[in-house]
Order: sequence, then structure tokens, then C-alpha cells
Amino acid sequence: MPTTPEEPDEGAQTRLAARETVRLPIQRRAVRGKGPARRPARRAPLALAAVIGSLWAALVSLMPTLIVVWLLYALDSAGAPLTQVLRLGLAGWLLAHWVPLETGVGPLSLAPLGLTAIAAWRVYRAGVHTARAIGARAHHRGKPWSPWPAARAGVAIAVVYAVLGALAAVVAAHKGVAVGAVRAALTFAGFGLVAGSLGAFAEARGIARLAARTPRVLRDATRTGAVAALLVLGAGAATVGMAVAVSGGDASQIIDDYHTGIAGQIGLVVVCGFFAPDVAVWAASYLVGPGFTIGSETFISAAHVTVGALPAVPLLAGLPSTPATGYAPLLLGLPLLAALIAGWLLARRSLRLDPERPWLPLLGAAALAGPVAGVLLALVSAAASGSLGAAGLSDVGPHSGAVGFVAMFMVAIGTLLSTAATKVALRAKRARE
Repeated sequence: MPTTPEEPDEGAQTRLAARETVRLPIQRRAVRGKGPARRPARRAPLALAAVIGSLWAALVSLMPTLIVVWLLYALDSAGAPLTQVLRLGLAGWLLAHWVPLETGVGPLSLAPLGLTAIAAWRVYRAGVHTARAIGARAHHRGKPWSPWPAARAGVAIAVVYAVLGALAAVVAAHKGVAVGAVRAALTFAGFGLVAGSLGAFAEARGIARLAARTPRVLRDATRTGAVAALLVLGAGAATVGMAVAVSGGDASQIIDDYHTGIAGQIGLVVVCGFFAPDVAVWAASYLVGPGFTIGSETFISAAHVTVGALPAVPLLAGLPSTPATGYAPLLLGLPLLAALIAGWLLARRSLRLDPERPWLPLLGAAALAGPVAGVLLALVSAAASGSLGAAGLSDVGPHSGAVGFVAMFMVAIGTLLSTAATKVALRAKRARE
């Protein structure tokens, strides 16, 4: 029987319903995809993000210290109570942040830079995550970029880290070890502010914006000076490795003299790993020229060597006993070689980007690389200096001012010569082509 308008066909109704069912999700997705209809991402509170990031950074950098203390206490068959392991671990962790410890043998202030690097990296990442959580990189249309969100993230990290440092100092203080809680809080605040702010501004693209607005000469000088400083430090690390390898028998004998088991030997090796960057900086100061001291009786430089009583540490087995002789003086040319390599890289990169770059800005960048490298090496030398307790070991490490001064002139001369020679060689090559 034919259908009437009042009674629509059931098949048509089914097809219409199916068509509407298919259209509905498509229409919803289209509306959801529009810019004005998109809901803004939810952001975490600044305090919560800073607390979580700082706590995680502290735990990650503290765990290696606790493990080493536990391994060293494993030498004793009776073991050690958990509270003692925690206190000593916290004391070593505080020392890695340059918080001095007052002990029965005197003040300890030489930071294990290997552990310091781990702590700085984790606090840097805490700044990155905190800035990301509060949306420090986001910016509204029509409004200029603001540094305040990243600055707030860095300050929040510093505040939380200062509290953690004060608490660690209170817990670590016990019979034989005294730690100033106020000193620890202030030191941790500065540590957290520097590392956390760097991470926050890197996440917010603040460092990239600053670099883009910096004159090209200064950018090239900073990059070249940093490369030269890293190459000098790398040469120092290679020298230490070679010296310890040559004196491997003496280093093994020092470890055997402790009469430890496998766990104790592993703990000693890890402790040496924590202090290996310090010794690498000392070796770099030896290569640069000024040398370094280990207390009042030991002075090591290429021209003069005086060896007194030394701590029984395997890393010190490779110390020279005489001034540089034979082929050893060739090692003193490594810092100059580092400067030549840095200058070559500067010229190659600059002339690849701008083949017609004038002489003045190119040589200006090479000359300014010297002060940049000198400042960096002076700061690292100061970080690798401190006290090992006893009166005879109260001054350990290189003289940072002398290292920075000599390195400044050495790097400036090397980069200038290499940059000029590279530019002349590249120009001659283009002329032949």
C-alpha cells in the first residue's frame, strides 16, 4: 500500500538517522578543532611544581652518596645503623654543594665535582620542568614575551632547595661533624637559583632570545672561549688518566692497603670517580703553567715539584715526583693546541656563514675568546679548591687567579694565530678554485 506524507517510509527514517549519526561526530570534531573553542592547557601551581622538581633533584643526587657510604660501611661485618649511613651520606651531599664541614680532623670543603655535576644537572632539569608546568614559554597574541614566569620558577626552586639544604644540615650534624644550617641554606639557595634559573630560562627560550640579541662578535667569542676551556680541561683529564694508568701498580697497592673486600673496593673506586673532575682541573692547571698545591708541603708544576705527606688516595698515585723532563714538556703545548683548534673552528664556521666577513670582527671575536676562557678556567679552578681537614692540607687545589690570567693570554694568542691562518688559507683556496 503506498505511503502517505503523514506516514513516512521506515527505511527512509533509518537512512536519515544513520546519516545524522555520521555527521554528528564530524561536526563536533570540526568545532573542537577551531582555535577559539580550544580550551587552554591546565597549569600546575608554582609551589607544587617547584617542590616536586626540587625533591626529585635532591633524591637523585643524594642516592649515589648514600650507596657509597653503605658500600664503605659494608667493610665492617657489624655494618652500620641506617641513621649513621643517612647522616654521613647527607654530609657528603652537602659537601658536593660547597657547604663546609667541621670535623675532628679539621674543616672539609673540597667538593667532589663529579657529584656536584649530577646535582647541578638535576636542579637545572627541575627548573625546566617547573617552568614548563607553569607555562613560562607560553605567550599571548599581541603581548611581548615576559621573563617573569621563568624568574619566578628559578626563585621558587631556590627557596625550596634552601629549605632542603637546611634540613640536611640539621640531620647531618652529629658527634664529630658540625654543619651550619644557615650557611647550608644560603649556599643551597644560591646553587638552586643559578642552576634552576638556567633551566627555567632555557625552557622559556629566554637564553635563545638573549643570544639572538647579542652582537655576533660576542656570541662567537663566548662560543670559542668555551670550546677552548673545555679542550684544556679535556687535556687535563687525559693527562690524569695516562698518569694513573702508568702508575697503576701504585694505585692498586693503595687500594690493597685498605684491606677491604669487594664492596669496599667498589666504594673507594666510586669515591675516586666523584673526585676525578677535581684532579682533572688540577692537571689542567699544571698544563697551563701555574700548577697546584696539596697542602703546605706539596706543590706541583712543570718547573718545580715538591712532594710532602699525601693522603692515601689512588688518584694521587700518578703525581710527578720531578719537574717535567724528556718528552713531558710536550704536554705543556696542549693548552696552546686547544686554542689553535678553537680558533680554527671559529674561522671555519664564520667564513662558512659569511665568506666575505671582514677581518676586524673575526679577529675581535678571536681576541675576546681569551678572556672568556680565562674566566671559565678560573671559576672551575676555584670550584676544585678547598680544604681536606688537617692543618697541612688546609689549602688544596690550583690558584684560580693565576690559572685564569695565564690561560687568557694563551688562548687569545692561539685563537688569533689560528683564525688568521685559517682565513688566509680559505681565501687562497677560493682563489685557486
